[in-house]
Amino acid sequence: MNELYPLKFKSILKEKIWGGQNLKSCLNKELPTNKNIGESWELSGVKDNISIIENGYLAGSNLQELIEVYMGDLIGDRVFDQFGLEFPLLIKFIDANDVLSIQVHPDDELAQKRHNSFGKTEMWYVVHAEKDAELISGFKHKIDKDHYLHHLKNNELPKILNSEKVKPGDVFYIPAGRVHAIGSGIVLAEIQQTSDITYRIYDWDRKDNDGNSRDLHTDMALDAIDFKAYDSYKTIYKAHNNRTSRILTSNYFETNIVEFNDVIEKNYNRLDSFVIFMCIEGKFEINYNESETIPVEKGETILIPAVIEHLILKPVVLCKLLEVYIPEPGEEEQTK
Repeated sequence: MNELYPLKFKSILKEKIWGGQNLKSCLNKELPTNKNIGESWELSGVKDNISIIENGYLAGSNLQELIEVYMGDLIGDRVFDQFGLEFPLLIKFIDANDVLSIQVHPDDELAQKRHNSFGKTEMWYVVHAEKDAELISGFKHKIDKDHYLHHLKNNELPKILNSEKVKPGDVFYIPAGRVHAIGSGIVLAEIQQTSDITYRIYDWDRKDNDGNSRDLHTDMALDAIDFKAYDSYKTIYKAHNNRTSRILTSNYFETNIVEFNDVIEKNYNRLDSFVIFMCIEGKFEINYNESETIPVEKGETILIPAVIEHLILKPVVLCKLLEVYIPEPGEEEQTK
């Protein structure tokens, strides 16, 4: 069996009513000029949307096929023991050229019961935000179902939701059950469980090109919503130059940020998980197996197989990347 290497994948582009062309200007994505592209699925094991490798001798193979062949060498023995052939994360870039619908996702228990699926806990890292751009995360105050339904039926739902102005580098953790929406003028990286289940609650009375409203999932969403209010919805972290800095640890993924303009060495010999790099700024080279090199540019996402335990990252210019992997079970959750 040939040796594994850092893997690049073909972007899976999704046309959305709220999308645009900002993934090209912000993240160098090649987009069809006549379509509103809202999402670029960078790494996906979702059925009918399996990522295809585009570099090296494995080019043309898909992620599912690789897991079947390489198992723990690709995703880590403990990750394979937990998830089997199903890749546990879905990695995206999102362009909210217009505001998204207000929505919520089910947790593992509800998603398993209704859809035979994982739930959908996710996080957002803001890559670009226009002046005064906002997003919605959670409620302003604790409410009950009757209060919520009253506002929903009277077209006043946004009045009870928590809106936050955002800037590049802001992070929001969105656990399953939290009502949320991305506002217009925002490009972000989204890291989430492998799930494509969304309950759309409110869509701003928007019509599609044929004059039709999109489906709403009012009843299904009701059982999924967390009606509590929280003191803070933004994840606070501190990035340090030429070091790996933790953003958050959850039960589903750990995300760090690496900002560097000097050589960085990475040692993953104790991790026993695949690692994902999302390059959100700059350009660098990955050196592995002592003499092998792969270039990485802004907007690219790389899957580092678990069997590759030692890397050297060499910046061409100042770089910023998100580093994502599956944490050890029982590791303390830190989402603030």
